[in-house]
Amino acid sequence: MQAPREADGGIFVAEIKITTEVAGRVCAIAASAGESIGNGDDVVLVEAMKMEIPVPSPTAGKIKSILVNIDDVVAEGQAIAILET
Repeated sequence: MQAPREADGGIFVAEIKITTEVAGRVCAIAASAGESIGNGDDVVLVEAMKMEIPVPSPTAGKIKSILVNIDDVVAEGQAIAILET
């Protein structure tokens, strides 16, 4: 997690990297940049061992950017999105 930074209006914002816990292929993207999401909401789905495994948000916030595309191969621990809280 990066140190909080001051956003518009004097509010401090922290950026969190959302990472996948499994290696596999991105089969769906459930959130988009600019979207507000809740704790536990799915961000992407990764296909591994013929199963679709959701990558949830660790906390509520706003998606700053999605770092992967559908059909990308991801490694365990790879960042898939940046979340602002």
